[in-house]
Amino acid sequence: MPDSLPLVRSAFRTFLDGFGKVQAALDTPRLQSAIDQSIQTILSMNGRLIVTGLGKSGHIGSKLAATFASTGTPAYFVHPAEASHGDLGMIQPDDVVLMLSWSGETHELKPLAAYTRRFRVPLILICGNPDSALARHADICLSLPRVREACPHDLAPTTSTLMQLALGDALAITLLQLKGFSESSFHRFHPGGRLGAALTAVSEIMHGADELPLVGPDAPVIDVLTRQSERNFGIVGVVDDGGGLTGVITDGDIRRYLVSRLQSSVRGAMKETYARDIMTREPICLDPGRLAARALNVMQTRRISAAFVVEAGRPVGLVTMVRLLNLGVA
Repeated sequence: MPDSLPLVRSAFRTFLDGFGKVQAALDTPRLQSAIDQSIQTILSMNGRLIVTGLGKSGHIGSKLAATFASTGTPAYFVHPAEASHGDLGMIQPDDVVLMLSWSGETHELKPLAAYTRRFRVPLILICGNPDSALARHADICLSLPRVREACPHDLAPTTSTLMQLALGDALAITLLQLKGFSESSFHRFHPGGRLGAALTAVSEIMHGADELPLVGPDAPVIDVLTRQSERNFGIVGVVDDGGGLTGVITDGDIRRYLVSRLQSSVRGAMKETYARDIMTREPICLDPGRLAARALNVMQTRRISAAFVVEAGRPVGLVTMVRLLNLGVA
């Protein structure tokens, strides 16, 4: 059996060669102008982006429609065969059609292209042949350079579909940024799974105010230990008379304090020292609107296992590393 690794490497070299040609094409005024026109056309549309294509280009188009829709550009995929049997009625004058055809001569796409001409629906074409019939009909032609397919016969669509996918994704991400599509916006379209958990606001997953382990600054260490044991979060908040968070006491703070008092009596260690004496001042806190993934990053970076959620200086919740990980935040 021949060694497969050289064949895989060869395919990847072909892909990289294709990307190199596309990168060079991006420096040409022709493609730059077409990309800018495409972005402006999609940005200004009042309807939806209709993505279409046949065969391998159709599979890429279906994926791109999902990417556009999930990043703030309303979009869906229309199969060209179904379009010719009634689905053309799904395309409205306020929409924009994004068509994928590497040859630019796909026969099944021509009725849909004709429909856009009849009803003045803007047509953007991604292809590899600027002189093709579909390119001549399109309002905007995103013509990519001819690339060799990774297939040894230069037949199976591989490199060309990868180029179409890359350009379509680049358009989607550009639109995302121009629209100011934020992480919280992203969460509206991805409420499930790990991504949904990571993009959830801290306020939605924190332990609430009624669960918070809090003591006053004059609480003796024995009271701090009692409160810590009751809640088992590994942290206690120290609040002033106005309810403002002035410090925190963690398991580590307690251990370090007890080690420093090994020569003292139990009574002295537990009842003659107060929360204000061992607390960490200016603790790391989280904002209620911070995303769970950001909260996890802060806690991992600062090497803490729990943090209070603070609003206007007052603790309103608590987030622990264990809770974040159990919810699938990563």
